[in-house]
Amino acid sequence: MPVGIFRVCLVVITAIINHPLLFPKENGTVPENTEEIIQKMKEREESLRLEQLRLEQEIAGQEARQKALEKAAKVVEESKEEKVPWDMWTAISMVIFLLIELWRQDFQEGNWQDTGSEEDDMAVLGKAFKGVTFPDKAILASFYEKRILGTTGDMARMREMVEGFADDLLEALRSVCNRDADMEVEDCMGVGSMYENWRVRKPFVCDLIVPFAPPEPYCFRSQTWCSGDSFPPDEQGYGTIKVCRADEDVAGCICDKTKLGEDMLCLLHSPANTTRPSSEMEDLLCFKNTQYLDADQVMKWFQIAVTKAWNRISHKYEFDLSFSLLDSPGALKIKFRSGKSIAFNLTPVVQYENSDVYFISHFPRSGLAADLPSSTHWFLTFAVYERRFIQLVSKMLPANACHVSCLQILSFLHGKQCSLTGPSGLTNYHLKTVLLHLLQVRPCQDWAPEKLEARLQDMLKFLEKCLHEKKLYHFFIGNGKVPAELGFPIIFQRAEPLNLFRPFVLHRDVYRKTVDTFHEMLRNTSALINEYTVHIPLAHANGIHKESL
Repeated sequence: MPVGIFRVCLVVITAIINHPLLFPKENGTVPENTEEIIQKMKEREESLRLEQLRLEQEIAGQEARQKALEKAAKVVEESKEEKVPWDMWTAISMVIFLLIELWRQDFQEGNWQDTGSEEDDMAVLGKAFKGVTFPDKAILASFYEKRILGTTGDMARMREMVEGFADDLLEALRSVCNRDADMEVEDCMGVGSMYENWRVRKPFVCDLIVPFAPPEPYCFRSQTWCSGDSFPPDEQGYGTIKVCRADEDVAGCICDKTKLGEDMLCLLHSPANTTRPSSEMEDLLCFKNTQYLDADQVMKWFQIAVTKAWNRISHKYEFDLSFSLLDSPGALKIKFRSGKSIAFNLTPVVQYENSDVYFISHFPRSGLAADLPSSTHWFLTFAVYERRFIQLVSKMLPANACHVSCLQILSFLHGKQCSLTGPSGLTNYHLKTVLLHLLQVRPCQDWAPEKLEARLQDMLKFLEKCLHEKKLYHFFIGNGKVPAELGFPIIFQRAEPLNLFRPFVLHRDVYRKTVDTFHEMLRNTSALINEYTVHIPLAHANGIHKESL
């Protein structure tokens, strides 16, 4: 539009300047051919008028187009203003929905701590407990005394025998190994249910772990999933072990963090110092062409070493020793001439730094580490700290506390049910984890012996909730309330909680089988317990009746 106005003004000015009457000649007189001049002026005026009309039409067209553009822009702006509030309200609604969902999950996760007292009604236990007749205190006490209490002495005698033989076997193993080239084996330690005094089902099996270290000048450098580097979800709870020279400090040298010039060379980590022959690393039980300790190589080495050690001392004993499981490096069985046998596990482990957390290559008879990501990934076991925690809490509980009794009864019921309907996804380690959580949140006086029934119901209720949510968190990992007296590594307390029931999310068929087995166990609880106590209450009652007469 400004261009059109400029053109109109230019035409008008030109017409005014060129008008003959405005600037007459100095001698000017009116020319003789006046009519001819007037005619030309009229023609000129008419052409100017036509030009003005044309320009006005152009200006009007431009103004119409400009108004159309402005109107379209206004419509777009209004639509944006309408869309922005809609997007804003949609986002606010989504945020509110997410906050409500997070609050609901947090409430459910924290609600299990309110487990109630022994006066709670059976209705609070959940849907799975409706219609279930639970044994009373007298029947539970009789069952525990008859079926479980008598096994304590057998476990003590077996532990003593196995520990003595294992010490002798490891001493022979050290003598047959090359101290300059083979791994150095330390003393064994007892862990698990046999050493926490809650194993009830036969055959009794002692679990012993044997720490080992590389020969000088090598050392182990471990890396866990919570050490800072990203690990995929299926590798949480695992770590890797690197075999390095003791004088090698890759983490402290800047050559691995900065780009050196072409004319610069690191004297500590030059190619000549870092490259090692493949055979040397394989002799150190590493995976092929790597520096990472291989669990399969360790298994083969340990089995060969144990076989050599037994050949050296076999003449001293009147029994045979053999490997009971081919896929477990230290699953051993003692066979007496009488036909009896004793099974125990002697499993090699690697210590994590200066703690009592250990990397373990295999879990015999357990589904905890059934599918390793690779042979260079090692599962971490906190069994030593679990034993210490139970011992620490037991000192603060009332005399003859019922915490171990609850775990023994629950383990017995689950084992019996699995023998009837087949194995499930639940393990004894899951049951022990439930007890550890309840020991931490329940007051000490709640574990008095007369409250056995109420605490057993608490464990079943907690386990039912965990199965429903597919969430059972590891007791130590991500638990900031671990007693300081244990000296537990802070790195694991600050880690994200580890869900032991994560496989149930991935394998729905296993989850369905586990839930069905749990519900069947609840329905059969009274029958399973009465099977071993049916005569005890009657005899006990008759005895009391005769004494009263």
